[in-house]
Amino acid sequence: MARELSYVKRVEQSILKTYRKEIYSPFIKALIDFKMINDGDVIGVCISGGKDSMLLAKCMEEVQRHGNKKFELRYIVMNPGYRCENLERIKENLDKLKLDAAIFDAPIFEYVTTVEDSPCYLCARMRRGYLYREAQKQGCNKIALGHHFNDVIETNLMGMIYGGQVQTMMPKLHSTNFEGMELIRPLYYVREEAIKRWCVYNDLSFLNCACSLTEKESSGVELGKRAKMKQLVKELMEDNPHVEDNIFKSMFNVNLSTIIGYHDRENEYSFLDNYDRGDK
Repeated sequence: MARELSYVKRVEQSILKTYRKEIYSPFIKALIDFKMINDGDVIGVCISGGKDSMLLAKCMEEVQRHGNKKFELRYIVMNPGYRCENLERIKENLDKLKLDAAIFDAPIFEYVTTVEDSPCYLCARMRRGYLYREAQKQGCNKIALGHHFNDVIETNLMGMIYGGQVQTMMPKLHSTNFEGMELIRPLYYVREEAIKRWCVYNDLSFLNCACSLTEKESSGVELGKRAKMKQLVKELMEDNPHVEDNIFKSMFNVNLSTIIGYHDRENEYSFLDNYDRGDK
């Protein structure tokens, strides 16, 4: 037991010390910049079993321990239909990292694998609904997801290339279907490469998506849309090392006077609305 606790302590110290600049500092910066945590919050940290959500759980644990906000954490694991060996691997990692998580079942994989059009998008939407519902049952007012810097820029590109729209993965948002619930993304500034290095440093191995569609893609049959975005960014970075930063910053630097059209939840707007008035 003492040996296990010693290992967990080393993992925690690696976040605060070895990877402070790459992981913990940008994690804290996102919390502050986007005002993600308030006193009295009860936050459901959603753990998928992958590297990002496991790191998120440990970071949230550290900020609860060392930060100046008083809040509660609930660790939530959804089983959307993992094979037994994958679910066992998640449990082993939870035990290894000393995360006391509640696991609940949701019949998602069995449904989305029968859908041909955008199954990954549907899966993400269904997952979020189940997670909101479970978190609410546990008395949470927020859920925290493990999306990181690279998820943000890939989502931006996917929206333009495949969706014909300019939108971003927001750092936080109110739920439209679960009153009083919010979603936060504390790893918003943390880069995926830093997370991978943290895993290697601590000899940690986690699941990817672990659904049959992902397994098909990883076998080389066909790249998914997000994988294609990763490849595109990688190729662009060979010519311009600032590509990732520029894509990310573009969502903070939108000049509406150069936008042909945009909309909010209620109305649509065109540059022609004010064009004849000579507005600039």
